[in-house]
Amino acid sequence: MSRFAPAFLVLSWVVMGFSFAFFVPMAWDWFGEGGTHVHVWAWCFAFTLATGAWLWVRTRHANRELTVRDGFLLVTLVWVVLPVYAALPLMYAVQGLSFTDAYFEAMSGLTATGATALAGLDLLAPSVNIWRCFLQLIGGLGIMLLAVAILPFLGLGGAQLYKAEMPGPMKEQRLTPRLAETARGLWGVYFVLSLGCLLAYRWGGMSWSDAFMHMCTTVGLGGLSSHDASFGYWNSPQLEWTAVLFMSLAGISFARYFMLWRQRSFSPVVRDTEVRAYLGVLGLATLLVMSMLLVERVVDDFPSAIRQAAFQVVSVATTTGYATTDYLLWPSFVPVLLLFLGCFVSCAGSTGGGIKMVRVLVLVKVAQRELVRIIHPRVVYPVALGRTIVPPDIIWAVMAFMLIYGGTMVGLTMLMLASGLDVVTAFTAIVACLNNIGPGMGKVGPAGNYAVLSDFQIWLCSAAMLLGRLEMLSVLVLFTPQFWKR
Repeated sequence: MSRFAPAFLVLSWVVMGFSFAFFVPMAWDWFGEGGTHVHVWAWCFAFTLATGAWLWVRTRHANRELTVRDGFLLVTLVWVVLPVYAALPLMYAVQGLSFTDAYFEAMSGLTATGATALAGLDLLAPSVNIWRCFLQLIGGLGIMLLAVAILPFLGLGGAQLYKAEMPGPMKEQRLTPRLAETARGLWGVYFVLSLGCLLAYRWGGMSWSDAFMHMCTTVGLGGLSSHDASFGYWNSPQLEWTAVLFMSLAGISFARYFMLWRQRSFSPVVRDTEVRAYLGVLGLATLLVMSMLLVERVVDDFPSAIRQAAFQVVSVATTTGYATTDYLLWPSFVPVLLLFLGCFVSCAGSTGGGIKMVRVLVLVKVAQRELVRIIHPRVVYPVALGRTIVPPDIIWAVMAFMLIYGGTMVGLTMLMLASGLDVVTAFTAIVACLNNIGPGMGKVGPAGNYAVLSDFQIWLCSAAMLLGRLEMLSVLVLFTPQFWKR
């Protein structure tokens, strides 16, 4: 495997860089808990740094530009390996937690899914909850996007990593001539939005620790919480509307904010077809759910209905996964609608999961074109998003992605059913994990968690989260014979 040595060299730098993330919960433990678990965080830091350094020593001479194959292999390795390191402190700090559940929790954090196999979150050490939530901040925008921002200093290019990890079909788009500058710009926007969310939560009544944790999981659209009741713990309209605002903002491509800042104009956001469709779907879904709650007398007053509807719709549709109530007790139309929205509403380039709104728009435009061609076979009807013509290769890529997406969902669901799980839980667990939503229905609904699943089922869900975060193609390409041929 010497020809992939450059990929392992970059992996060593990523692992060593990741080791310093342990300082965040370590500092919280030292100053807030009297150093109860400092030795755990210190040991995990040392072990991660040491293994990364060992890998660097073995590969330090393989210093060349990354190829396409290197990029796909490296991105997959990073997202498979880092959860192993992230799981170690959970195993030692949470009594009775198996490696399977710890890896699932770490994968859920880094992929910003928000599925959890832990109960009694209120009783966990604050540093453990800090770590769970901080992982979602790290993974929300993309681990390798952060690496791309610093790779030029390491003497390696990051174009292949950018293409392999970035969500959405438009992977060739750059906001600046230099890719590293683009990555740093996106992380700058991410930091500013995170800071605003932190201060808003603190102003709304959260403690600094809760504000930090929920900032991580709101901007990262992950949805993990430090409380079993999630956002229902506070029962605060102000905090819920604050969460709705920042979840909605995080569901929009950060590239749009970057262009807004550079052009000093709102036109990159206002005129974007995907953003308008995103906001339109969220608004219509909120009105629909609110009407359902009032008609079915689930909620008696308008302010509560609009608040409950807006929070649940935005939370699930953006794949965050917060909950203020068990919406499975609402009319069955609502939870099914919410899960359906979580599959596609988020914009490409955001921290949300799912297939992304832009792909749905392309498919709708293609379907519209084919309907016109039935009547007018010779008509020239280009597929366009706004004023931009979608190239044929992008259209074919979207259609191939949707085929693989559907096949993956069916295949994983059948494996869950074969393992003895009921239909509702099996299907919705895979949908929730593959789209990085978090809560599903049945036994894994918002009032439950994934601890009810067997080890085999947990590993399947972990694989689904990985596939969903990397949009399947970046992982599945490793299983093709062509990838390993010279």
